[in-house]
Amino acid sequence: MIARHAASDLAHRLGEHAEAVCRHYLSNGRRQGTYWTVGDVRNAPGRSMFVRLQPSPKGPPGKWTDAATGEHGDLLDVIRESLGLVNFRDVADEARAFLAMPDVESEQRPTMKPPSARTGSPEAARRLVAMSKPIIGTLVETYLRGRGITTLHGTAALQFHPHCYYRPDDHGPTTTLPAMIAAVTDLDGHLTGAHRTWLASDGTGKARVNTPRRAMGDLLGHAVRFGVPGSVMAAGEGIETTLSLRCAMPDMAMAAALSASHLAAILFPPNLRRLYVIRDRDPAGDGARDCLLERATDAGIEAIVLSPAMDDFNEDLRHFGLGAFRASIADQLMRKDCIRYLTEAA
Repeated sequence: MIARHAASDLAHRLGEHAEAVCRHYLSNGRRQGTYWTVGDVRNAPGRSMFVRLQPSPKGPPGKWTDAATGEHGDLLDVIRESLGLVNFRDVADEARAFLAMPDVESEQRPTMKPPSARTGSPEAARRLVAMSKPIIGTLVETYLRGRGITTLHGTAALQFHPHCYYRPDDHGPTTTLPAMIAAVTDLDGHLTGAHRTWLASDGTGKARVNTPRRAMGDLLGHAVRFGVPGSVMAAGEGIETTLSLRCAMPDMAMAAALSASHLAAILFPPNLRRLYVIRDRDPAGDGARDCLLERATDAGIEAIVLSPAMDDFNEDLRHFGLGAFRASIADQLMRKDCIRYLTEAA
């Protein structure tokens, strides 16, 4: 009975992300209307198998039928057959990994070793991003606008997940909370990690948990990117800080490295000639600034520090308003960049 309940719950959760499941395990198929079509459940090319992607009177998403063989099932069957698995435990482990879920049985047995690091791997990050959706009209938009960030075009790196798993630091029970998901990518645009900001249920702030922000995957040197960098770009630590500067200069490419140490190690695009370093007023921010300035100089890149009047640029934006904030930025830019970026943004 327990196994049957677990299977039903996993199948339901997979069905909530049916298209993402199909894209991963049935990669030889493609979407046609409200169905995913493929050759068979073992991912052969073709069009005889249909996977329902949306709820309908005929049944929930994730249910499938192979018109050629008469086979039918759910997305757990897709995982089992496409990977050639036999035991339900192996299928369930794979499903939980795809959903970035914890292994509940392992949590209940303290003598067992902790879950595999795979749950925090780049692959787990990729799956989490694939299961998320654009931010417009979601709690993420509410959250960002509440912080004075209103320039939201070109923010495809940010996504919304309505039920992102959160495990407390004290190993308390795992819960689900809405979250802003940020895709971390390398210089070629390949996803290497993800950053989660758990939000309050109404989007008016962060969730009331001990660590509302966490990253996963391969982060060193990489960043959450907004825009395609040319010869000029800006780089900072936090997502909100970087997005605040972007409100003043929406056409300048920017990158959020997610921490001071990662900002110091961020990789430079090959065509970069001038880097604006977004500074936070704290010891860690000063250390990251100095390290990044030295690395940029050694690479032949002109580096210029942009400093906030208060603790960070988001605080400046909210306290002074966009007009005054833009004026304070203008005093720190190269004249040609001021003309190029601030004039176009005005």
